[in-house]
Amino acid sequence: MSSTQSSTAGWRIHRRLYDWVLHWAETQHSVAALFLLSFAESSFFPVPPDVLLIALVLGSTHRWLTFATLCTLGSVLGGVAGYAIGMFLMDTVGVKVIDFYNAQVYYDKVAAWFTEYDFWIVFVAAFTPIPYKVFTIASGAFHINLLGFVLASAIGRGARFFLVAGLLRLVGEPMRRFIDKYFDWLALAFAVLLVGGFAVIKYVR
Repeated sequence: MSSTQSSTAGWRIHRRLYDWVLHWAETQHSVAALFLLSFAESSFFPVPPDVLLIALVLGSTHRWLTFATLCTLGSVLGGVAGYAIGMFLMDTVGVKVIDFYNAQVYYDKVAAWFTEYDFWIVFVAAFTPIPYKVFTIASGAFHINLLGFVLASAIGRGARFFLVAGLLRLVGEPMRRFIDKYFDWLALAFAVLLVGGFAVIKYVR
């Protein structure tokens, strides 16, 4: 399969995921999925929770605070799980996660950043498209202060998810129509941001 075909297939999968989540936005299953995805993405799962958060808020704007809170809580707890992987299972599970994302060079860069910035760099990763899971695992592997790690994660993840949910709450239906119309382009842009996050780790000092 060519890279173009692979990308197209990936967009279709994301499109189906978006439609499915939006359809079930008023059910208990969607809320559970949001929490579990937020948890898993912080340590190993590749799909960012923003995808579900956006769909759920657009499907039920009056519950934006609930969705943002669950997304933040799940992500921070998942970050602690990633921290535990790095601290206790780095030579087995942690290495496999890093290798799966071909992120060894980025992991080495994160190690250098921790030496200079300690747990404060976690806040940057938690808020931006920089891959958060690399930082959660590295935090445990390098024995970063756990309380500081949790605090930085909570502030960074909370700021990101509440900002997204709050803006969607204000904009509402026009944003839903915009995403429906330009979903494929938005999916591509989001993928570019993720790749850019890895590039930041590699090149920024």
